[in-house]
Amino acid sequence: MTTEASESGADERREPADFEEYADLGATTENAMEIAETSMDRVHELVDVETLADRMRAKAVHATGDPEFQHLLRFTGADADGDDESAPVRAGARAVLDQRPIVTDITMVKSGITGRGHDCPVRKAIGNGADLAAETGMTRTAASVLELDSESVYDGAIAVVGNAPTAALALADCIEDGTRPAVVVATPVGFVKAAESRERVREVSRECGVPAVTNVGRRGGSGVAAGLTNELVHVASDARDGEVEL
Repeated sequence: MTTEASESGADERREPADFEEYADLGATTENAMEIAETSMDRVHELVDVETLADRMRAKAVHATGDPEFQHLLRFTGADADGDDESAPVRAGARAVLDQRPIVTDITMVKSGITGRGHDCPVRKAIGNGADLAAETGMTRTAASVLELDSESVYDGAIAVVGNAPTAALALADCIEDGTRPAVVVATPVGFVKAAESRERVREVSRECGVPAVTNVGRRGGSGVAAGLTNELVHVASDARDGEVEL
C-alpha cells in the first residue's frame, strides 16, 4: 500500500462515536460493530420487534442463527406492572439497573455475559456444593445451586441456567420453597430432563409469580442463555438512556 493510500485510509477511518452505541455490547472495533449492526438488521427482517419480549425473541434468533427459535421462547410470571409476556424483561432490566447479582449455572454461561453496560456482579454456581454432591450423589450443578441458595444468593438475583437441567430443577425447588429471584433465564439443553426442567421452571414461575424466560423443546444452551441475559442488559441500558420505559 502506498503512503498516499495509507493516509487516505486514515482520513476516511471513522471514529467510534460515528457508530450507533447500541450495536452489540460485546463489539468494540469498527469491523465488529459493523458486523453486529448488519447481523441485527437481518434478524429484524425475520422478527417483528414491537415489545420487550420481541427483543428477547430477536436476541434468541441472533444467538442461535435459527429464525425458528423465536417461536420457542416462553415468558411466565409477573412483575409490579402485570403478567404480560414482557414482565420478565422489565423485571430483569430493573434488576440490572439495581445492580443485582447475575448468577449462572456454569462457567461457559458466565463467560458469555457482557462486562459492559452494567455494574452487576457476575458469578457462577458450579464449584460450590462439592461436599453436598459427594454426600448425596446429586449432580455438581444441582448441589451448587442448593449451596448458593442456602446462602440466599438467589434472592433478588438474575438467575441464569444455560446448560444443566438438574440446576434448573434445583432452582425450581428453591423457588417453590420461598426463594425469589428477580428473574430466571433458563434454557438448559439436551435429551434428558432438559425440556422437563424448563417446564418445571415455568410451573413454579406461574405458581409463585417469579418472572421467567424459558424455551420449549430440546434446543437451548449456554449461548442462548448468555444472549438473553445480555439483552436484559441492553434493555436496561436503553431505559437508562430514556429510550424505553420499563
